[in-house]
Amino acid sequence: MQKKLHIKTYGCQMNVYDSARMADSLAPLGYGATPQLDDADMVVINTCHIREKAAEKVFSELGRLRKIKNARMEEHGRDMVIVVAGCVAQAEGEEIARRAPWVDVIVGPQAYQNLPALIGKIDPSSRQAVVDTEFPVADKFDLLPTNESPRGAAAFLSVQEGCDKFCSFCVVPYTRGAEFSRPADSIIAEARRLIKGGAVELTLLGQNVNAWHGEGLDGRVWDFGRLLFALAELSGLKRLRYTTSHPLDMHEALYQAHAEIPQLMPYLHLPVQSGSDRILKAMNRRHSRDDYLRIIDRLRDVRPDLALSGDFIVGFPNESDGDFADTLNLIARVDYASAYSFKYSPRPGTPAANHDGQIDEAVKSARLTSLQQLISAQQQKFNHSKLGAVMDVLVERPASKAGQKAGRSPWMQAVHFHAASGEIGDIIPLKIVGAHQNSLAGCVAS
Repeated sequence: MQKKLHIKTYGCQMNVYDSARMADSLAPLGYGATPQLDDADMVVINTCHIREKAAEKVFSELGRLRKIKNARMEEHGRDMVIVVAGCVAQAEGEEIARRAPWVDVIVGPQAYQNLPALIGKIDPSSRQAVVDTEFPVADKFDLLPTNESPRGAAAFLSVQEGCDKFCSFCVVPYTRGAEFSRPADSIIAEARRLIKGGAVELTLLGQNVNAWHGEGLDGRVWDFGRLLFALAELSGLKRLRYTTSHPLDMHEALYQAHAEIPQLMPYLHLPVQSGSDRILKAMNRRHSRDDYLRIIDRLRDVRPDLALSGDFIVGFPNESDGDFADTLNLIARVDYASAYSFKYSPRPGTPAANHDGQIDEAVKSARLTSLQQLISAQQQKFNHSKLGAVMDVLVERPASKAGQKAGRSPWMQAVHFHAASGEIGDIIPLKIVGAHQNSLAGCVAS
């Protein structure tokens, strides 16, 4: 009888990718996916440490799982294996083991390849978690199993992990480790498998994806732009994207890629975090406001239809009204298609957590509201600018509304249209007849 696996994923696309690879690694042990948590023989919580109170939310979830685990054993005599994975597992592994002894396995994001072996080490009589939070990053991708099953029309492909930037607010260098780039042959081989499985769009993932510099097919070190050119040569690949990038890692070959690769979509997520040079320095971003704006101008020179997305943190320690006004000014100057924005919250172990000048929560909330109103207006304007346009839309899935399908525009907008149009994986021309805050409506172009 097949055992049932339920994976709950928090956080970024990297975690979505990691969850899929964990499922691949557990399949040889007889585990198949189930959407029903209560019915699962194993539950994996793939955690994220970026959001506020991340650890507390994990412990709350684990408390709920304890009740389900105990009830399952009492009523059916069947155990439920509980695995905590991801960045909270890496940062808080010992604390999880101490506070939640019903957890069976704790595994960090660089040790997923060891998950089947860790499962084999579980000793139900000891009630002591099996823990692996080491950083053997060079082995991770080589040791994870190859998966030939379909991933859908759009798929994620991890090419780079870790971060060497050490922004003063960020835990990623401590939970994901140093920057590591997969060799190009490994990336291209996985890309071919994904295309064979039906993917026509690939999104390359990394904590600082454009910092990728790995061994190329010719034995020399390639930069990220060169990798994009190589992937664009693969038969059957119709679209390319990448996220998340850092301003410090923009380079000439990458500008060239945006100018010359037709598969590279005209949408880029390029976080800046603040528009104030004083705050950028305190954040240890190592670029200025003008540096960022020069990058944006260069990108738009080579790709005039490029749309931008960004990340913003409001209420960083000692952020003044003037600093915040500089951020609003930068947003107005760039004119984003979308953005992610957050109130600053201290992360234990990061330099900024110990800074004086922590900002009052009410001030943070007011600033966040103002910033989000500006971003929302820009996003709405961008979406409405597509009314009447004919654009190529990738058909991804049935929509939640009966009689419709859902697709994705070149600019990452969700597009809904009549279900009779196109099959999953097709790229079809649609005329945009409706624009909303977070989506577009289309019909078959006549």
